[in-house]
Amino acid sequence: MRILKTILIILGAIIAIVLAIALMAPKEYRYERSVVIEASAAEVYPHISTLAAMDKWSPWNSYDPDMKKSIDGTDGTVGARSTWEGNDDVGKGEQTLTALKPDEGVELDLKFIEPWQSESRVAVDLVPEGEGTKATWSMNGENDLMGRIMSVFMDMDAMVGKDFDRGLAMLKTDVETEVAAERAAMADRTVDGFVIHEQEWPETVYVGKRNKKVKWAEIGSFYEKNFQAAGVACGAAQVVPSGAPSGIYWEWNEKDMTADMMAGFPVKGDASVKVPGMETYLVPAGKVLKIAYMGEYEKTGTAHEALNKYIGSKGLTHYGNVIEEYITDPMSEPDTAKWLTNIYYLVK
Repeated sequence: MRILKTILIILGAIIAIVLAIALMAPKEYRYERSVVIEASAAEVYPHISTLAAMDKWSPWNSYDPDMKKSIDGTDGTVGARSTWEGNDDVGKGEQTLTALKPDEGVELDLKFIEPWQSESRVAVDLVPEGEGTKATWSMNGENDLMGRIMSVFMDMDAMVGKDFDRGLAMLKTDVETEVAAERAAMADRTVDGFVIHEQEWPETVYVGKRNKKVKWAEIGSFYEKNFQAAGVACGAAQVVPSGAPSGIYWEWNEKDMTADMMAGFPVKGDASVKVPGMETYLVPAGKVLKIAYMGEYEKTGTAHEALNKYIGSKGLTHYGNVIEEYITDPMSEPDTAKWLTNIYYLVK
């Protein structure tokens, strides 16, 4: 009995010492790790702004490949929730999106249900650093008694930090691989500083006035006169324009410096649309190249040259029309640097 009593006294002393140390342990905890990613915050943000995207670089997936996971609500919005349940290494829990700050970061509430219960606040913050972005993954909360006791025997910062480092390394790899591919693709379709987009063109009907011999020097006055006339005529005929005023070109004659062109509007309807005093022209559906040109309308020549270079380098054939779509109204925007012209070449 004396031996048992001695053992109990020793155990009691040990427990008292552990409790005393635990009570002196910090009541709050914060674990965080960071990595610098060679990409802009805008390029990193899509990889952290949804629960599905975050799951792709979760370090805990490797602990249990058969883990059961689900997402409730609309992912990528506040209130969306993911749940998981797996082996002893991952346990059971859930996390909920609580804040989304575009290009700056996200915040979540994290709940562990098994093997023990706890609640934490999690954040991934993005801050520009040099030519890249510093991503910081953090978790903080309040230690209950069990948590404070565990902190006596376990280096929780090292344990959590190891997983954070692995996850951030995967995030860095995923983002930089994607950005490198996007930048290579961008370089491949950039000519003389212009980014060229390949896209599908829907069948489009135009109503306007065509002249096969407009002198280059008179194109401005031709547009001024006929855009107004086409607008008035469409209104009188109750034909609804479906887009911005446009120039449709059939030929650009270098020899006599004239153009075969139309000034008009795309309209709702098909080729049967008739507007008194105007012509109807249908541009068929097909593949087009597009440059969004910013600047004076009279200086779009460099963009046209870039499109022709691209066509030659890609082995394409230009056919049919060239279309210029004048998005900006010069009467409402005096700064010519802000004038937007969409230029389209039909190709095959």
